[in-house]
Amino acid sequence: MQKLSSLTLPWPTNWATLFGTDRPLILEIGFGRGQFLFHLAQQHPDHNLVGLEVSNRCLTHVENALERMEFENVRVIHGTAETALHHMFQPATLTQVHINFPDPWFKTKHGHRRLMQRDTLDTLVNRLAPGALLYLATDIIEYAEMSSEILQATPQLENLLDAPWAGSMPGRVTTKYEMKAIREGRSCYYFAYRRNDRPALPLPVIKEWDMPHIVFSSPLMLPEMLSRFQPSDSVDGETRVSLIAGYQGEDTLLFEVFIKEPTIEQRIGFLLLARDQPHQYTLQLSSLGHPRSTAGVHKAASLLGDWLIGLHPDSQVLINKLREDSD
Repeated sequence: MQKLSSLTLPWPTNWATLFGTDRPLILEIGFGRGQFLFHLAQQHPDHNLVGLEVSNRCLTHVENALERMEFENVRVIHGTAETALHHMFQPATLTQVHINFPDPWFKTKHGHRRLMQRDTLDTLVNRLAPGALLYLATDIIEYAEMSSEILQATPQLENLLDAPWAGSMPGRVTTKYEMKAIREGRSCYYFAYRRNDRPALPLPVIKEWDMPHIVFSSPLMLPEMLSRFQPSDSVDGETRVSLIAGYQGEDTLLFEVFIKEPTIEQRIGFLLLARDQPHQYTLQLSSLGHPRSTAGVHKAASLLGDWLIGLHPDSQVLINKLREDSD
């Protein structure tokens, strides 16, 4: 089975091309060991199903199982919900979304990773077609209460239940984690909502930018530049850029960089290449880490380029292929 990732698939993704047929689209976020995903595939043979997961172990297990079971209507993708929803799915293209026992991320410093929060839910609502269904299950009462509050405050969603949540969901297949929770005496809480016809917030797909590229001249040689490198962090709004380390190669420097944006995190490399002309250099993305050219990547290129050019007063920018709004 082809290994699929949110870092390698097109933004937005043409799902009809990926599946080989244009059918209604169902998404499961965090499929774990795959029991629920396989159940959906059996229940909806006339739909295309996308499963998202960040655990490589779960991905490998489900990929192997899918090969044995020969499901033609399922694709599993390595990636977070935030990246997939913001970059891969077009507005009003999902007919069902299933979220089973998401990680609550209760620690304050991890709160940005929590799936059920305003920005992510608004994007999810935008990606749901009118009449589409949203299902959520959790075994943590605090997460249920928090989810109930944010769901009820979303005018584009209508609760299909007579209460904020239900204690059981007839016809639902029981996942491995769900069975463990029940066996250990924990209650489960089930939500069912429908997308109505009210307009969603205008949240188009965040597409990839052109690749960043800087050419400059400097009297300094590559080893001199590297000797002055110091790790650093820069925060601009919701974007953090960390310049982690520099490495010497033949006529090349490699800079390791971590970039955290609201919709994606990337650990990638930038190459500084010596050009044929003396004392001229090109700063460009390496293929390390399957980089996607986002606003944060342009910001990182700008920070790294400014530092390199600022090392000597006689340095000059010759070509600047950065977006102006990355400064």
